[in-house]
This record gives sequence, C-alpha cells and structure tokens, in this order.
Amino acid sequence: MKSNTSIKSIISMIIVISVLATGCGKGSESVLTDDGNTSESVDTKTYKEAEIEDTTPGKSEYSNKESNEEASNKISSEAWTNSSEDNSVDTAYDSSSAGVSTDNDDTKGASDNDKIEDTNQNKGDKSDMDSTISSEDFYISEITDELFEKMQGKSYKDDCNVPREDLRYIHILHKNLEGDTCEGEMVCHKIIAQDLLEIFEELYLNDYPIERMVLIDEYGADDETSMTANNSSCFNYRVISHTTKISKHGLGIAVDINPLYNPYTKIVDGTRIVEPAAGEPYLDREADFPYKIDEDDLCYKLFIEHGFEWGGSWTSAKDYQHFEMPDFVADELRATYN
Repeated sequence: MKSNTSIKSIISMIIVISVLATGCGKGSESVLTDDGNTSESVDTKTYKEAEIEDTTPGKSEYSNKESNEEASNKISSEAWTNSSEDNSVDTAYDSSSAGVSTDNDDTKGASDNDKIEDTNQNKGDKSDMDSTISSEDFYISEITDELFEKMQGKSYKDDCNVPREDLRYIHILHKNLEGDTCEGEMVCHKIIAQDLLEIFEELYLNDYPIERMVLIDEYGADDETSMTANNSSCFNYRVISHTTKISKHGLGIAVDINPLYNPYTKIVDGTRIVEPAAGEPYLDREADFPYKIDEDDLCYKLFIEHGFEWGGSWTSAKDYQHFEMPDFVADELRATYN
C-alpha cells in the first residue's frame, strides 16, 4: 500500500513537471488532483497576461520602448523647435530688411493691412493730384494769329528778330496768397516751354503763391508797370541797356516771378537803383514777407533743377525776381538770329 502511494506520488510529480516544461496554458488547464484524477482548474489566460504585464522584464521592455519613442519624439520636437527658431531668426532678419514686424501674426496682419491702406491712400492722393492737372489747364501752344496781333508793337517790337515760330504760349494754373486758383499765361522761347510747364505744375500742386501772371502786353509791355503790379512774365523784346545785344527777356529765356517783392537793385555812381521803385521796402532779404524768393524757396529750387540761374546770386547787382538760362544758350540764340 505504501509502495502504491509512492508510485502515485512519483507519477503526479512527473505530470506536474511535464506540464510546467511544455508551458501549456491556453484555455482551461488540466490539473492532477490529490486523488490522482485530472480536473478543470482556473482559467489561467487572464492571469498569465496580467502576470506578463506585471513582470518587470516585460514592463521594462515596454517602458524602454516608450522611453525610446519619447526620446525620439523629444529629439524630433527639439529639432523642429530649433529649426523653427532658426527660421524665425531668418524670417525676422528678412522681414526687418523689408520693414515688416514679425512679433506675432496679429501685428503682422495689422502691419500688412496698414501698408495696403497706406498704398491705396497714396494712390488716392496721387490720383487726386493728377485730377487737378489737365491738358485744358496746363498746356503749350504755338503763337496764334490772334495772340500775335495782340503782341505786335508791344512785347513783339517791329525790329524783333526772334522768329514767331520759335516762341510758345503756355497756359497754367497758379495759387495766389489767399489760396485761390488763378489762370496764368506767358510767352517764352520754345526751348524752355516744357521746363516752365513742369515748374509751374509743381508750384501749383504745392500751393506756391504767385500773385499775378498775365501777358506783359496787358501793361503795354512796360516792364516797370508790370513789375509794380507784381506780374510774373517772360518774353518782352528789348536790348540790354547801352548795348545792341538782345536781352534774355528779349530772347524769351528769362522769367521774372513776383517782381514787386523780389526787386532788381544795383548801385550806379553811388546811387542805388531799385526796379520796380515800389519794391524798395523789400530789399531787406532778412525780413519775413510774402512772395519772397531765397535759396530755401521752392520756386528757386525748381528753376535751378531745370538748369536756370538766379539773379539773386549775382555779385555787382541783385535781381531776386529773375531766373534765366546760362549765357552760352543766349549767345547761341543771338548768333542764330543776328
């Protein structure tokens, strides 16, 4: 009996060892009971899966994988961040060169919108300015028969040797001191007509005051009377005093602007000459008064830009109203007409 019990014990041990060795555990597992019979035991599937999940090696493996993925993601994230930071620096540099802030999208959007608005506003301003200039307001024409008849015996003397076809009539708009828009007209030589048109357009757009600009023939071509009326003019045929040379006004290449407030002056035999005589109160060029021309004046700057010379820069005499083309231009014209 004892022998049989020992045999049963040995057999039970062999079966247990065999089961453990084969690793069977799927589904329900047969287990040898104390009485040597097999019976269905606990479902070990859930248990084993739980055991595997709880085992340190398995957890370490999973944790290591997770750590590796996190590390990889972290590296990728850092690389992206660094790349983004590098790009931000580049973008900020490029944008700063373009004058655009990149602090944030809202600021950038506002900046862009402001730029668009400014651009549109500038376009609008330009359009508004252009709308004030038309071919009906600012233009150049040849001397018509009607105008030539008006000039004859006045600005166009009987002995005038400047051909009519070399003269031009220009029509402009100008502002007076009160800001009113006035019509202006002038006769000049054809070689300066376009320059004068551009100069007077710019003066008009900048509200530069010119009190009066009518043909000098309205004053019988009398220079003193025209200047006293502060009338701006150009062509008036005459020779230089005590010479036979045609003056630059006689050639149509000299312009007087606001002459009453910018008189001509020279000392002759100890006596000061002032033309017009009514302009004497304005000889003090340090004083502040309307229509004064100096080197800071827009009129001065525009005429100089267009190649004219200013009588206010002369040494022996001063002619603050006067802008003229250089001597070599006058000499060439005189040589042509004589």
